[in-house]
Amino acid sequence: MSYLGTQPNDVKKNTGLYTPSEILQLEKDGHWGGSLELIAEQTVSSVSAVDFTSIKESKYDVHFMQIYLSEATNDVLIQISNNNGTSYHTTGYQFAVQYGSVGGTFAEEKSTNGGNLFGLGGSSTGIAKNTYMYFYNLGNNTKYSFSTQHFFSAHPSLSYYFKFGGGVYPTAETNNAIRLFMSSGNMTGTVKLYGVKQ
Repeated sequence: MSYLGTQPNDVKKNTGLYTPSEILQLEKDGHWGGSLELIAEQTVSSVSAVDFTSIKESKYDVHFMQIYLSEATNDVLIQISNNNGTSYHTTGYQFAVQYGSVGGTFAEEKSTNGGNLFGLGGSSTGIAKNTYMYFYNLGNNTKYSFSTQHFFSAHPSLSYYFKFGGGVYPTAETNNAIRLFMSSGNMTGTVKLYGVKQ
């Protein structure tokens, strides 16, 4: 049965039903909800921080970040900024995450006044660390900035392990930059930031 309501945002005239080929074309053109636009990609070697200062926060309510590190000598942390990366919020974050290892160890980390939005964890060198994160409302000055994360890597005492959870910076403001930085040491790898079309 065809959809009978109005669809003012349609870029293709339709009856409410799309064929698979039409959906693929709309995704390719960036008009289908959930499509990703690559905003920035950085490949780094032995650096202590990676900054994204042009994140198109006025265009996207949701950002998606992929993090692949071939090496990180300590924890990788995340902070956000409301002044294009001139400075970053260093207190006031709230988060709760759980983690588990292949050896059967499970625990949680949480804070109501943390110094970072997320810690990607792990301090093994020479072992890949894979993470994806979503950021919500960064460009909306009437809402808090939220994030969710899923991480898989290796840990010197836990062997391979995963971590997942969510965090918030509970101040309604526009945040327009994201920083990944090391608690100590350096990282090597690739980080990609996307905007998610609504």
